[in-house]
Amino acid sequence: MTAPQQQKLKITGPVVVTANRLGDGAVVYFTAGKKWTTRIEDAAVVSTTPAATEFLQSAIADDVGAVGPYIAPVRLEGATIKPGNLRESIRLQGPTFELPASFGI
Repeated sequence: MTAPQQQKLKITGPVVVTANRLGDGAVVYFTAGKKWTTRIEDAAVVSTTPAATEFLQSAIADDVGAVGPYIAPVRLEGATIKPGNLRESIRLQGPTFELPASFGI
């Protein structure tokens, strides 16, 4: 199996780079300033393979701030950025079931 960062990218629409914050596992997005944010609306949206590759490589290099960066599809509704598939919608909104109180969330 090939790691996601080693696969050849084929970008066919708007995408963002997303990962999980190392400290607490929160979903984070890479910004145009090459920083991490929990706000999808602050994510850098790109639509070309070279731009996506550049942002992904920068995100991978930041192995202290976040873990497991990858390219995720998004939909643009005017100036609003929305997740582009079910997986990303679930990641953005959180678990689809009630977590036990013992998890401390």
